[in-house]
Amino acid sequence: MFWTNNTYYYSLLATIFLVLTLVFPSEGQLSATFYSSTCSNVSTIVRNSVQQALTSDSRIAASLTRLHFHDCFVDGCDGSILLDVGGNITQSEKDAAPNANSVRGYDVIDSIKSTVESSCPGVVSCADILALAAESSVSLSEGPSWTVLLGRRDSLTANQGGANTSLPSPFESLANITSKFSAVGLDTTDLVALSGAHTFGRSQCQFFSQRLFDFNGTGNPDSTLNTTYLSTLQQNCPQNGNGATLNDLDLSTPDTFDNDYFTNLLIHKGLLQTDQELFSTDGASTIPIVNNFANNQTAFFEAFAQSMINMGNINPLTGTQGEIRSDCKKVNGS
Repeated sequence: MFWTNNTYYYSLLATIFLVLTLVFPSEGQLSATFYSSTCSNVSTIVRNSVQQALTSDSRIAASLTRLHFHDCFVDGCDGSILLDVGGNITQSEKDAAPNANSVRGYDVIDSIKSTVESSCPGVVSCADILALAAESSVSLSEGPSWTVLLGRRDSLTANQGGANTSLPSPFESLANITSKFSAVGLDTTDLVALSGAHTFGRSQCQFFSQRLFDFNGTGNPDSTLNTTYLSTLQQNCPQNGNGATLNDLDLSTPDTFDNDYFTNLLIHKGLLQTDQELFSTDGASTIPIVNNFANNQTAFFEAFAQSMINMGNINPLTGTQGEIRSDCKKVNGS
């Protein structure tokens, strides 16, 4: 075929654009195959590491899932929660009120990062390791699996103030929690589905003891608590007792990812105020979603997987933004 000068010129531009698009993905574009040619075994490394950690710590799956959540809600999924104080980091998110002496699993992430670096140095971000570890944690605990989109890069900064204000608190109203989810682009279904992560793991007495004796200054326990369950919790968490004592978030299957969390809410056995509010707030749009998930575990699993993908898409750093940390605890060169 005979090409005019203009036709050849535009064809050449199109070819260059296609090549650049393949080599340098557009900003904000995450991909399931991001590491297929640079670290194809990263998912296996992460999964094996989580499985190994579970042999000595039955809580770690829930802890790693929560770690990803607490990262994403503060300036997006950028690994900022992993940074220690040092260099330009004068305040760590680890020391924010919702995280201090509560969020755990940092050592497991550091161990995974070290293994990944040995196999694929300077390639995989800490933010992506958090996302992969969360998926492995859920699926290894008999929960759903999903395709983790990858390509996040790591932040150069931490935001302790943002962690203090953006992360949901176990003492808040459903309206406030809904607002915090909405602020990061997540809707009511995401809120209920992601709350279902409380189907495994533990919580300290200090995060729900206000429900047990003098709820909201009434002088009485929270009326939405099952009375038998209330008595058990009062024994576990006596007034002026040890606020760090651990309690199962799901009293029936505490280490298994299933829909028992929602069936517990139906019989008023949600541990945290923010758990039970999903079902016990009059007229709340969350109630039919709780009912659906309680009666249909498949529906919950499908919604949870999609909501984890949605959460993982919150403001990722991509392209040339941020960096790939060699050590998750500190910015490169610090």
